[in-house]
Formats: sequence, structure tokens, C-alpha cells
Amino acid sequence: MPRKGENIYKRKDGRWEGRYIKSRTSCGKAVYASVYAKTYREVKQKVSMGAASIALPVASVSGKSPTAAILFSVLAEDWLNLMRPQIKESTYIKYYNLLSSYILPVYKDSKPESITPESLESFCNKLLVSGGKHKKGLSSKTVGDILALIKSIVKYSEKRGYSFPGSIKEISVKQKEPKMTVLSRSEQNQLCEYLLTHPSNKNLGILICLFTGLRIGEICALRWEDISFQENTIYVHSTMQRLQTPEDPVRKTRIIISTPKSSCSVRLIPIPSIITTFLNQYPVNFHGYVLTGSNSRYIEPRIMQTHFKKILKECSLRPVNFHALRHTFATRCVEVGFDVKSLSEILGHANVSITMNRYVHPTMELKQKNMQQLAELFTVKKDVNTDLNY
Repeated sequence: MPRKGENIYKRKDGRWEGRYIKSRTSCGKAVYASVYAKTYREVKQKVSMGAASIALPVASVSGKSPTAAILFSVLAEDWLNLMRPQIKESTYIKYYNLLSSYILPVYKDSKPESITPESLESFCNKLLVSGGKHKKGLSSKTVGDILALIKSIVKYSEKRGYSFPGSIKEISVKQKEPKMTVLSRSEQNQLCEYLLTHPSNKNLGILICLFTGLRIGEICALRWEDISFQENTIYVHSTMQRLQTPEDPVRKTRIIISTPKSSCSVRLIPIPSIITTFLNQYPVNFHGYVLTGSNSRYIEPRIMQTHFKKILKECSLRPVNFHALRHTFATRCVEVGFDVKSLSEILGHANVSITMNRYVHPTMELKQKNMQQLAELFTVKKDVNTDLNY
């Protein structure tokens, strides 16, 4: 069965065959080479090594490309093909979309020498102001990702002798902190009351996320086998995503279940007592996916998001994104004095600073409490001084 987009497939004789770009013609057309192996893993390694060794002709010492008509689009395609075996499929799709939607429409027919720091700065500013489908401007995060992608392609090309005028290292996009939505304590209590009185597998999933900080893709991929009732733990090691299939003309998207976004996201989380209480309230089929109780049928993230919005409406709560459950969990933990290092590991972050800067947002209630403590301290000092004067 072919591996879509990888140019790797199994032959009728039982061997695996992979193809990669070994050179290009004078007009930039790709010339492919084939490699063979007994296993998919072996042939994938051969493809990666082959692409890395001769992905592009090396420019001459003078800095001029041996292929006079080399274009930025050719360099970008070769970089993407080289990176593909080394990155997650979701990352590849992200790079592919950024290239096809924003970068190549502007720089497709550009030569390296025409891509200046000034043109890149102008390009980024235009994306911030009028980029996107509706021409209302892209977020600073998206434009930053686009710039980082261009920098990677330029760095890759320069190592092979292709010259770009000036340095683009200093170009940057100022990032704006995204607004985090957190449920208030009264909203959280209202939601919990509804979930506890309306038991279902999907409502259990919402409750688990609210008291463990799991992401929507992680709860959709969670299976009963990942929950230990003896140890009272949840083992998070998979996530579910719906990804585009740009090379497939028939099926535009497909569901994949893979490892989480980073190694830190693979983690063991203690089960809070409220989850155990909820499980004991009604019979559950302890097999397959947690959200369905089936080995073959699952609930994908966008369906779970729709269900969550329906629950919020029934609870007469404001509409928030499913990710607000994760923000709410982190915020409540800090409010009750949770050890931040432990919280960081439960959330699956690489370090504590990410937890504090991105997910932990003290509420006005907590700020008022802290300010009151300061006022009480002042009152004590005042009493002491009064006693001394007396």
C-alpha cells in the first residue's frame, strides 16, 4: 500500500520502493531516483539520505548557481522534500499550506538575488495588514511562522551556495500574547453540575479535560486501556487530528492518531477524585475509546467541539472554545497553590516558564485577595505603632 505523499510504496514482489529528487533539468524539472529495501523503515532512511546528499546542485565558488534559472520555488520544494522524513505529518501539512497559500504566490518566480531584506519586511507588513482570505490581516503568530519558514529555506539554500542579498536574521515579527479564556468558578461549578447530572461518554471527556488539562486531540484519542484504576492515573501518549491530504485529489482530509506534539506531552496524570466519583455513577463500557466505548468508532475533535458548544448553550454559559477547559484547569491549580513544576509536567510543557506565561492567568478574585493581604499587613503595622506610642 503506498504511503501518500512520501513517494514510498510496497511492490508486488514484497519489497518497498522509494523515490526522491536526485537532480533537476536546466528548466528546473525534477529528475527522480529510486531506492529499494525489504522494510518501509529501511527505504525511508535511504530516501532521506539520498535527498540530503544530492537534493540540490551546489553553486560554484563564485556564488552563482550552475542552474541559471533556479527559482525560489525550486529551493522551497527541495527543502520541504528534505525535511519531510524528519518532521511530523501535521508539521509537514502546516509548512505545505504556508508555502502554497502565502509564500509561493509572491515569491514563486523570484530568484534568490531578488529576495532582499527590504522586500521581506514589506511582505510581512502586508500580511499583517491585509493578508488572509478576507484581506483583514493575519495574526502575528501566523506571520511569524511564515517568516521562520522563509528563513529556514534561505539558510538551506545558502549552505548549498545560493546567494541572497543582505541578511534577514534581524527581521522579526512582534508577537502579541493571545487572549486566554478562563471559566469563572461559578461557571465551572455550573458546568460540573450539568456534567454530573447528565452522564455520557462525551460528557465524561469534558469533565476529564476540565480536571486534568488534556487537549481536545488527546481526549479524542484516549482509550480505556490508558486509564489505570489501580494506580488512579491516565497515560497520555496519543493525539487525534484531522489533516489535509494535498496530494490526494479524492479525499481532502483524513483522521490520524499519532504521538503528541512533543516528547514532553507524553505523560502520566493522576486522576482526581471527582472523575472517579463520576465513573462510579453509571455503567461504562471499559474498552475502546473513552468517548465512545468502541474499538472502531471514535469522536473526532471537531465533533467534540460541537458537542461542547451544545452543552454550554444548555447550561446558559457564554460560548468559549474547548481549549478554555485547559486554561481553566491551569488557573484553578495556581489559585489553590499547586506546585508549578508538577503542573508544568501535568500539562506536558517543556519548562515552567511556558506554564506561567501561556496558561496561568490570575483572576480578579485572586488579585483582590492578594491586595487584601497587603492591606491586612498594613493594619498590623499600624496597630503595633499605636501600641508603642501609647
